[in-house]
Amino acid sequence: MGIEAHPHAFESYRHNLIDTGHVGTDWPEWLPLGPTNVVDLATHFSTQLASLNGTVDLVAGGPPCQGFSTNGRRDPDDPRSRMVDAYLDIVEAVRPRLVLLENVRGFVSMPHATGGTYAAAAKDRLGDLGYDCWADILVASDWGVPQRRPRYICIAARQGTLPGINPIERLRTARRGFLAARGLGPGATTAAQALSDLGTKDETIPDPEWGRQGFSVVERFDDTQLTAYQQLMRLGSSGQPTDRRIARHSPEVASRMRRILETCERGRSISPADRLRLGIGKRSTTPLAANSPAPTVTTLPDDLIHYREPRTMSVRELARLQSFPDWFEFQGPYTTGGDRRKDACPRYTQIGNAVPPLLAEAIGEILIGLLADQDSLKTPDKLELGLEFRPVTREVGDGNRIALTANDLPTIVSASF
Repeated sequence: MGIEAHPHAFESYRHNLIDTGHVGTDWPEWLPLGPTNVVDLATHFSTQLASLNGTVDLVAGGPPCQGFSTNGRRDPDDPRSRMVDAYLDIVEAVRPRLVLLENVRGFVSMPHATGGTYAAAAKDRLGDLGYDCWADILVASDWGVPQRRPRYICIAARQGTLPGINPIERLRTARRGFLAARGLGPGATTAAQALSDLGTKDETIPDPEWGRQGFSVVERFDDTQLTAYQQLMRLGSSGQPTDRRIARHSPEVASRMRRILETCERGRSISPADRLRLGIGKRSTTPLAANSPAPTVTTLPDDLIHYREPRTMSVRELARLQSFPDWFEFQGPYTTGGDRRKDACPRYTQIGNAVPPLLAEAIGEILIGLLADQDSLKTPDKLELGLEFRPVTREVGDGNRIALTANDLPTIVSASF
């Protein structure tokens, strides 16, 4: 099951991963099928969670990152920052075999009330709960995502159940094989390799839903040679995908974007001098470079300018940069503004807040392998044996005691305490 607090984001999850059958999802009878806050889950369903203790393979989560992001205010009192504690409360109740925690890079520097950082506090809490932890900053472009998106990844396993294994290093070692299996790599996937089969032509195509309001759409071209990445994104999709609406730029705005593309450095946020020269007040506008991965996709649609056309990006194009497959259909409004922006979760926000699915798939393959390792090793952990190690012995005929051998007790001799 998946826990999502915002109705719009939950509808996207439900539409694509529950109702349409792309991915099999078992939903427990005791939890209403709808948006749920993790704090409410821990508070109102504590008995049901306790009943799952020891039966869950994985708890994976990305507590809301706005409180930690260096692009935001980094407010430790932001209620969204407190979701980390709620997430760890769920881990404590369920006691899964593996834990995955994802967040923005700022998670490792955001001060925590305990005096360290949020990353250190989370690892300390997991250690107190009986877990070994491995963590690092990973860059999504290393796993085929056409985007330079750094992310904090922490993988935890019950203490002693993965002796001699470093999951993060295994993930890095498996990277080339992961890319090769999908026809990607060895170099990074560029913005053009992701987007060149999407765009506009001389004839404007009205949006099927918003055409009466003057919105047009990008088209997915079938008369072009597809890159390996584009073929991957098209799997399971036929016809034109959804979420192709583009903004209604005035001639003045389109002209300014054209000047940005012609005169500003690509792939980097335009400089203060260029902003002054072009009369732009916005600080974070970046013209895409065709032959490089995009910078981090954010929740704001006007942060990026298309590398080939003087316009901002459609939801579908940003989804491509995030490695969402074309069959994935986002739900909810396209954008929101004003006072509603802080709490709303329109389609652009859903994309900007997401973990790139391609990176998630790479991590998922490693987690499946770790579960198999735990099964084959059958190594008891401290939760099962107690924190104090006592030598395992056996009484022989004369009353003396000898240590058991590997043949006598193969699952314990390999344990690491």
